[in-house]
Amino acid sequence: MNIPNQVIDERFLRHRQRSTSLAGVVGGVLAISLFAYRCFIDHEWSWDLLAVSLTIVGVKVAVMIWSHFTD
Repeated sequence: MNIPNQVIDERFLRHRQRSTSLAGVVGGVLAISLFAYRCFIDHEWSWDLLAVSLTIVGVKVAVMIWSHFTD
């Protein structure tokens, strides 16, 4: 992040990173849980929830792998 003539507190950036990560994990768990509920209780596949769930999980895993090799 490049902002001229301003100093950004590292704690702010760390809190923003944690909150975004937590929001992604909670959103993924909620989407997977709702998909499982509709699949096992209503006996119907919700393809849109499956796509959202797989996208969240895929992005999270890809970022973890990328971060492992670049840090």
